[in-house]
Amino acid sequence: MFDGAHYIGIDVGTGSARACVINDKGDIVGLASENIQLWQPQTGHYEQSTTDIWKCICSSVHRAMREKNIDPSSVKGLGFDATCSLAVFSHDTDEPVCVTGPKFDNADGNDRNIVLWLDHRPVEETKLINATNHPLLKYVGGQMSIEMEVPKALWLKNNMPKALFDRCKFFDLADALTHMATGNESRSLCSVVCKQGYVPLGVDGSIKGWQEDFLGQIGLADLCEDDFKRMGGVDRVNGHYLTAGERVGGLSEKAAAEMGLPAGIAVGSGVIDAYAGWIGTIGAKVDLGEYAEQSAGTNHSVSQAFNRLAAVAGTSTCHLAMSEKPVFVKGVWGPYRDVLVPDFWMAEGGQSATGELLKHVIETHPAYADAMSTARGKDQNIYDFLNGVLDTMKTKQQAPAVSYLGRHLFFYGDFFGNRSPVANPDMAGAVIGLTSDKSIDSLALHYYGAMEFIALQTRQIIETMNAAGHAITSIFMSGSLCQNAILMHLMATACDVPVVIPQYISAAVVHGAAMLGAKAASTDANGKSEPLWDVMERMSKPGTATYPGKEAGEKALLQAKYKVFLELCESQQRYRREVDDAVRGWKGSGAA
Repeated sequence: MFDGAHYIGIDVGTGSARACVINDKGDIVGLASENIQLWQPQTGHYEQSTTDIWKCICSSVHRAMREKNIDPSSVKGLGFDATCSLAVFSHDTDEPVCVTGPKFDNADGNDRNIVLWLDHRPVEETKLINATNHPLLKYVGGQMSIEMEVPKALWLKNNMPKALFDRCKFFDLADALTHMATGNESRSLCSVVCKQGYVPLGVDGSIKGWQEDFLGQIGLADLCEDDFKRMGGVDRVNGHYLTAGERVGGLSEKAAAEMGLPAGIAVGSGVIDAYAGWIGTIGAKVDLGEYAEQSAGTNHSVSQAFNRLAAVAGTSTCHLAMSEKPVFVKGVWGPYRDVLVPDFWMAEGGQSATGELLKHVIETHPAYADAMSTARGKDQNIYDFLNGVLDTMKTKQQAPAVSYLGRHLFFYGDFFGNRSPVANPDMAGAVIGLTSDKSIDSLALHYYGAMEFIALQTRQIIETMNAAGHAITSIFMSGSLCQNAILMHLMATACDVPVVIPQYISAAVVHGAAMLGAKAASTDANGKSEPLWDVMERMSKPGTATYPGKEAGEKALLQAKYKVFLELCESQQRYRREVDDAVRGWKGSGAA
């Protein structure tokens, strides 16, 4: 820890790059962002450029530093997080390699060398990988997702000219950024374990981390050559693998000049963006009162985290939980060892669409245009406006709670598939209780139904994780959804646990990245650094808590709605199976 020191966090999301400057107490003193470019050359293909992203990072750092006229010499550490996207460089020149087929020639000069996390081009490759039933798949919930990076690398192998693919080396985006910052080839255990099929040394007898038989079985045997050099190598042989925030190296002269910072600043090993959200969310300081006794953790101990589910919410929501021992949960990615804190395990569940679900439900209702016009007239965003409509309806109908208004609307919202715990991208939505009402009141009720669904599905995920061996007794949540008081009340009451919100609601992820920089800066001459949890204890700010409602009627209503929710979830899967059985062979018989 340095008195008067500053640390920079850099968060690269799907749409923007953000830089956050914190002081030695963890206060955010500078924040800036730049939109990054996204290309969609064809349906299902999404690409970005590390060249473009780096320019946006540097611009954001300059602006964040200027915000409070911060002396560059006071900056002691940098930390990075990014989406779990695949970045490709040439191993001989270290230049970006174009991932745009069919020519892969970078004709437009944009250095499009990133296959974005949401890119769905490797459909067949993902099926092939999961058909292997390889033992490592049990560490990704039983199936490797199309969002992960091995299917994307296999697609490139199957579509690139062989001579070009043979020159490729592969990084998770966060690792690409620490490479660009330092010149070092270190890899983050968060990246390789969570998204690239790396099994930490000693887990299930893993000797080299990378599984040679798996890569050979799926057609990527060439990545095994030279001790997996193109994937990062073997730890302490020809590679270096680090847990979150461990020092990768010093900021290079080139990167320092571009950022306007001194060379040599400590750069911490990066993490996937949701995991930076865990760091920036789970340490929020709050007295949980009567709920505190449920915590198995002792004060100032990382074991406190075992009872806390980090819900990092935005377009979708990621659910992250830490445990002392490995806990296998069907439909939940992980368990992943060492990715944030050495010797501890992380599980990653989530909802495919939360913010996007609310947006979709609102924008597809017949009253959307009228509601938007009225909201603009009141200088409100659409969510605050609809919350006000619900409150007005509650008063007019003398309803005991907002939830009472939606008692006969049964909304199941897997409109974008299911990430957890069903883990089925073919899951869809269902609504029981539709009427011919096209009014703004009807829009508000459908919006309420989507919020109730989000809360009930969160309960389903928590119950599934706890049944498998987790011990979650609270939700620590960040992101824009936290500003929705009705949703937070529903979440707490439906799940019967407190929901804790950090001080930096919309900057929790980049705040977490800055803490990685603080950890890196604490590295001593022997390579030892301050434990991540201690950094979080020192730099996390006070949070606020929403507690479960006490009204017996509302609790009984939400319990009944949860039972219906589970039936809708199960019955959809049953209906689908029954129909598939009925039509099996039909198309093959020549029917159109």
